[in-house]
Amino acid sequence: MRATRAEYEELIETLRAHDHRYYVECKPIISDYAYDGLVKRLEEIEKAHPDWVVPSSPTQRVDEGETRGFKQAEHLAPMLSLQNTYSLNEIADFIDRVKKLTQLKNPTFSLELKIDGVAIAIRYKNGFMVQAITRGDGKKGDDVTLNVKTIHSLPTLLTETDIPELLEVRGEVYLSKQDFLLMNEERQEQGLEPWANPRNACAGSLKLLDAKEVYKRRLNLITYQVSYGHEIDLQSAVHPYLKKHHLPVLDTLFLKKAHNLNEIEDYIHFVAKKRHELPFDIDGIVIKFDDTKYYESMGMTGKSPRWAVAYKFAPEQAVTKIKGITIQVGRTGVLTPVAELEPVFLAGSTISRASLHNEEEVERKDIRVDDTVFIEKAGEIIPQVVKVDLDKRPKDSVKWHMPTRCPFCETKVVKYENEVAVRCPNQCECPAQGMRRLHFFVAKGAMDVEHLGDKVVEKLFESKMVQRPSDFYKLSKDQLLELPGFKEKSAQNLYDSIQNSKKRSLDRFILAIGIPHVGAQSARLIAQRLGSLKNFISACKEDLLRIDGVGEKTADSIVAFLQNPLNMEEIMLLIQAGLEPVVEKVATDSSHPFYGKTFCLTGTLTKYTRQEAGELIQKNGGVVVNTVTKKTDYLLVGDEAGSKLEKAKAAKVTVVDEEWFERHL
Repeated sequence: MRATRAEYEELIETLRAHDHRYYVECKPIISDYAYDGLVKRLEEIEKAHPDWVVPSSPTQRVDEGETRGFKQAEHLAPMLSLQNTYSLNEIADFIDRVKKLTQLKNPTFSLELKIDGVAIAIRYKNGFMVQAITRGDGKKGDDVTLNVKTIHSLPTLLTETDIPELLEVRGEVYLSKQDFLLMNEERQEQGLEPWANPRNACAGSLKLLDAKEVYKRRLNLITYQVSYGHEIDLQSAVHPYLKKHHLPVLDTLFLKKAHNLNEIEDYIHFVAKKRHELPFDIDGIVIKFDDTKYYESMGMTGKSPRWAVAYKFAPEQAVTKIKGITIQVGRTGVLTPVAELEPVFLAGSTISRASLHNEEEVERKDIRVDDTVFIEKAGEIIPQVVKVDLDKRPKDSVKWHMPTRCPFCETKVVKYENEVAVRCPNQCECPAQGMRRLHFFVAKGAMDVEHLGDKVVEKLFESKMVQRPSDFYKLSKDQLLELPGFKEKSAQNLYDSIQNSKKRSLDRFILAIGIPHVGAQSARLIAQRLGSLKNFISACKEDLLRIDGVGEKTADSIVAFLQNPLNMEEIMLLIQAGLEPVVEKVATDSSHPFYGKTFCLTGTLTKYTRQEAGELIQKNGGVVVNTVTKKTDYLLVGDEAGSKLEKAKAAKVTVVDEEWFERHL
């Protein structure tokens, strides 16, 4: 297909716009497959017209964009992106190129999963983790050190003896499928736009300027390469080296060697069968020539190395028909349109429903009842309508509109400024909101009542046995036996689980009662600082704002919740039912200097790791946070203190050293 110079330049601008939405805004509007198709077209044009090629072409440079608020940092070695292919023939071409460049008749290849996350370079100096940098333009990227340090699986100190003075490893930061679902559910309850997939949720999280917020996102990491400081002759030996130093790596089940196209194809089929069982999202596999000694001489083309290629899975799609568009109402009143589909098998399961997220999404894609649509699973998890087949649209088709009244209680819906969500304001009497609040109250992470799944909650609600959380604790075993499907043992198990939940911790109780803007982390900080349910109930805004990690929005939400007579009535009913939320005691001596104090740590301590020092602080009743604020009591400083020291001085936070720490400990 021929192209004009104008078409070539327009294609570059189109790809730049998509790059901005993908890397900077984290809100792509086309699939990876469609994007890669545009890149392929650009490569074809540039091959036919090499004199047209400009340095800023997406084929010539890596560009994830800068994020406002982050400093830029240089990479120790160029951070390239891999050439993508969807074709076995192109893998065969890659094998031939490797043979030609290396003069080897039987090269060996190292195979691994291509995790769909955010590429990161992590730097260690004398064993201490000192910097984390995004890919950026391949030469420099965003310094996201504080955010990456919130990843629990990442060691901040390497203790083995064979660590060079300066070491840089590469990896992929990702969000698990389960945490992605929870995050999107939370966003929709708050009236926010849901993330398109785990990768975008992860990228958006890494670009938050507040590390405390990043900590709540539960990011994960897999490392796969040593890019500076230690030469390893074989790529297949890199993962054992990283694992030896307690860096997170892929399960050995997914680390294979191959010597020809057939073995690579076998690996592709193996991964394709297993991909839906993985806890994280992948979009393909990575094929690397195993002998790293050749890498420098093999060089690169454009923005990609010649010694590796990524084989990507084409998105799994299914075609089905929308039978209707129904409304779900969440526990905070958010109305979510849902497409009711003719059942169709897709990516390992039968799909009959797909969330349409919000009114704006339906309008943008112009989705209507009786439309024939293409569906995919976002992040291999959430069914979503990708596009409508307009050629098959019925002539009498009409546009869909959000109802003006709640379909469950007939209350007039509202739309608040700066929210995409439409809400039912009838929090007290709307049955749909009541049902969702019950689900949330007994869920894991909240009151965690075993044997009380969604279907059982719905049966209890529909039978009028349970209308509010306190009703769970009024249930007798005989009442449970009245439920369809319940027998002696199942009724006894559920009754015991409900009774056992009366002793849950205070932070779980605070989370379970469903205060807007209060998540698990803030609930834990509040419980730890206030110390009792009585103190929590009587807390004023000033009390809450003194807690490091609780901001104005959260404090206002808690105060408003506790001032609502209906909410207070429910809390009193729960107490009367025998609930005794307990605070896990971390210290018995309230006179200890650390008791009730908030600490932040920076730099390298000589006698403790920062984790050990933090545990000692918490053991003696203190709180450890990741970021210095005006509410921080102490900044514990070691050698090579970072930017936290300047922030502490500016905020007039007391700065203490290790000697002070030991003396007061």
